[in-house]
Amino acid sequence: MDFVEKRLTARAKRGDRDAFVELIEIYKDKIFQLAYRMVGNRQEAEDIAQETFLRVYANLHTYDDSYKFSTWIYRIATNLCIDRGRKKRPDFSIDEEAEGTEGLDWHSRLSSKEQTPEEQVVTQELQETVQDALSKLAPKYRSVMVLRYIEDLSLQEISEVLKLPITTIKTRIHRGREALRSKLRFM
Repeated sequence: MDFVEKRLTARAKRGDRDAFVELIEIYKDKIFQLAYRMVGNRQEAEDIAQETFLRVYANLHTYDDSYKFSTWIYRIATNLCIDRGRKKRPDFSIDEEAEGTEGLDWHSRLSSKEQTPEEQVVTQELQETVQDALSKLAPKYRSVMVLRYIEDLSLQEISEVLKLPITTIKTRIHRGREALRSKLRFM
């Protein structure tokens, strides 16, 4: 995958729009999921994902090929999520009823992997509980928890995305797990 990404980024830097479209296809779902987990709002996550790709396109000439493209794009998306959180406190809950759905909340709009109705309810309740607990974490802990456990990035990759030393990442993961465990205990 690294070879493909390097080839695509090199072509995109030379102005090949098709190569850039392929990069979007590779990362669109990953960036949306990252943003959704960090902001907890589908529309804001879509906006952040779109803004991420706009910034990548506008700044592609500054991308340093010695780093992984995934690290660079995750850093942009994570920073946008953190900035969005600083600018506006959430006034939207994913537990709220979705407009035009007659009693369904936003969790009910998440895609299913063809589970039984009972499994769907259990999964939904668990997702709501974890997302609620994640949303209550401080952004510095939420970002490392999402990058580590949702996006499955290595400590080194998280360090590069957040531009923090690995020891700080380890500390934040540890403290984030403790905070998450504490929050889940009371839910």
